[in-house]
Amino acid sequence: MVPSRANRIANATHLLGTGVAMLALVAGAPLAAQEGAATGTGTVEEPEGESPSDLPAPPDPVVVPSQEDIPPPPPEFNEAGERQISFAADILSYDSDADITTAEGNVVLRSGDRSLRADSVSWSQRTGVIVASGNVRFVDENGNQLYSERVELTDQFEAGAMDDLLLALRQGGRLAANRGVRENDGTIALEQAAYSACAVTDPEGCGKEPSWRITAERVIYDPTDSKVRFKGAYLELFGARILPLPGLSVRTDGGAVSGFLVPDLRISESNGVEVSGSYYVRFADNRDLTVSAYAFTKAPPMVSAQWRHLTDKGAYQITGYATHSRRFTDATRTDTFDSEPRGYLFANGKFQFTPEWSLTSSIRLASDRTFLRRYDISRDDRLRSMVDLERIDEKSYFSMAGWATQTLRLGQDQDNVPVALPVMDWRYRLDDPIAGGNVELQLNSLAIIRKEGQETERAFAKAQWDLKRITGLGQVVTLTGLLRGDIYHSDGNEFTETASYRGNPGWETRGVALGAIDVEWPFVGEFFGGEQVLTPRVQLVVTPDIKNLAIPNEDARAIDLEDSNLFALNRFPGYDRVEDGARVTYGFDWKLRRPGWELLTTLGQSYRLDSDRDIFPDGTGLSEKVSDFVGRTQIRYRDFLKLTHRYRLDKDNFAVRRNEFDATIGSSRTYAEVGYLRLNRDITSVEDLQDREELRAAVRVAFADYWSAFGSGVFNLTDREEDPTLSSDGFQPIRTRLGIAYQDDCLEMGATWRRDYVSAGDARRGDTFQLYLSLKNLGFR
Repeated sequence: MVPSRANRIANATHLLGTGVAMLALVAGAPLAAQEGAATGTGTVEEPEGESPSDLPAPPDPVVVPSQEDIPPPPPEFNEAGERQISFAADILSYDSDADITTAEGNVVLRSGDRSLRADSVSWSQRTGVIVASGNVRFVDENGNQLYSERVELTDQFEAGAMDDLLLALRQGGRLAANRGVRENDGTIALEQAAYSACAVTDPEGCGKEPSWRITAERVIYDPTDSKVRFKGAYLELFGARILPLPGLSVRTDGGAVSGFLVPDLRISESNGVEVSGSYYVRFADNRDLTVSAYAFTKAPPMVSAQWRHLTDKGAYQITGYATHSRRFTDATRTDTFDSEPRGYLFANGKFQFTPEWSLTSSIRLASDRTFLRRYDISRDDRLRSMVDLERIDEKSYFSMAGWATQTLRLGQDQDNVPVALPVMDWRYRLDDPIAGGNVELQLNSLAIIRKEGQETERAFAKAQWDLKRITGLGQVVTLTGLLRGDIYHSDGNEFTETASYRGNPGWETRGVALGAIDVEWPFVGEFFGGEQVLTPRVQLVVTPDIKNLAIPNEDARAIDLEDSNLFALNRFPGYDRVEDGARVTYGFDWKLRRPGWELLTTLGQSYRLDSDRDIFPDGTGLSEKVSDFVGRTQIRYRDFLKLTHRYRLDKDNFAVRRNEFDATIGSSRTYAEVGYLRLNRDITSVEDLQDREELRAAVRVAFADYWSAFGSGVFNLTDREEDPTLSSDGFQPIRTRLGIAYQDDCLEMGATWRRDYVSAGDARRGDTFQLYLSLKNLGFR
């Protein structure tokens, strides 16, 4: 497709739509013409028959001649502080009777970073007026551009009256008008104007109508506050006038302006029809506030506010919701509470006091367990609040933190949910190696508090030595030595349901010693037209017996053999359990790379040299001398295909105990994603390790340049045999979604349908419909 002249021009001139500051030119001295002619510079004609409100693309950029053809501009101001202007043209003439100097043919005027190009420029020495006509292109020192057929300038290089003009602004938009004038006080007034931040060409360079534009009877630019104000403004969407915009204003520097945001419309089973609107208040460049109101047909109204503040040390935000309504705490809606205040608070921030010290915090609190789901704010089933003071330098790390969790699960007692305060961790790496290896020291403490339930305090000290060497044959050998001493105190142990998690009440101590050697031997060679790397790996870990079950287990419960922890020194996820005994772990990594293709495979197993460990529940893949097989395979083709398969195979019969697929295929605009997970471990004695089966899928199909259709779903495939606590028959949709969307460089809108299949109190299952619209570079007050 061959783009039109106007489209080629729009490609070469990226315009901004936040104001007309380019016309506020600094006053200077009278014109100091520089005689002489230069070789012609090529120009093109402005497309005819287009009104300014059609927002045409600016003309093709003029081909600038070499510096030998056009003399360099003189200094912008002379010694007396007067502005100096140089020019070049094909023909220069002078009318002595009228006292008018005329330059014709590819005229170029330059003063500092400002320039004007036109077919013809005349200068009246009597009036001091400069008239530029024919394909006029004026550029100010900020890169903003004015296109017109006729512009009047003063001999101080200031714009005056303008006809059929287009203002192309450096931040990305354009403003066109039939007429314009610059007042004596610097104010710019435009009549019958239109503004848009949209491009007028598509990615292929073909012309397109702007998705939206603002038409106005009058536009006023005031350079004192860098704002453009519209009078009699209307929003046009795809050429249709849809909404009046009284008091619309836009900043010329691209910054935000206080004003109303585009409303949202939603229909849900829980609240009926919902209409929400927001007002944005910009107090300063580093502080703003957004206040929102929500009206429902099936619920009382709700309000919310968000405050954001960027300080010299960091940033924080505070968001709150508030309403007064009835609520239900069970699916049958029989456990009813009278109308009461309800809400949600979310605040977070980070502050960097010095290059080493920082503070990170987050607070999340809800008035009740169904508020967030009912009003579609969040689907989290627990809210975590935390604070963390950290110090990090090249050799050490220190953290003092606290964590609290609010459960939103209807069947869980909040009094049994733990609070961790304080959590302290300090690590230090010694400057000088010992026996050629690096030494890292660690101190750690933790206190777990519950209103009702087991409470635990823990502290330990650890020293770890690591030495890595590469032998002459290419083996990578890593030696590790570890010593650790623990002290625990707990009470209320009888409240913990799983016996293996309780530990002994009162004080307990424990010593941990570990030695390990890890050998990797990579082999590199050609294969199938590409390069392959085969890396066998063997690891020996030896740890004396540890009285694990005497110690409470708070942070090491979700144990499962995976490819990610196969070669870990301790395959438990936390500190409260340490795998003891002696074991050999073996496996290999294989990588194949061809042009555009990449294949990675990992497979491994471990063998315990001593008796079985009673700290591993049956079904985790680690409870016997010989472990299950675990592996991962990943296939990738450019950025079009990515497939990952993780699995665990039973060592006795090769039954699949873990089967996990994640696949993505397509481009960034059209793609499909599928995720599948099945845990078939047959663990019934531990509540943290239940079997699960689920399917996740999402698809997006792009069409007609800027449109797309999308859908997604989450499905629970777990049946009652795998988890007796569930009522599912093996296929239970959790949530599905369908929608259509439009998105280009300046507009985003769409419609979405979502269905929830699970009720939670007054968050009822059912359909939700939502319409949304977002315009870039636009706000009104």
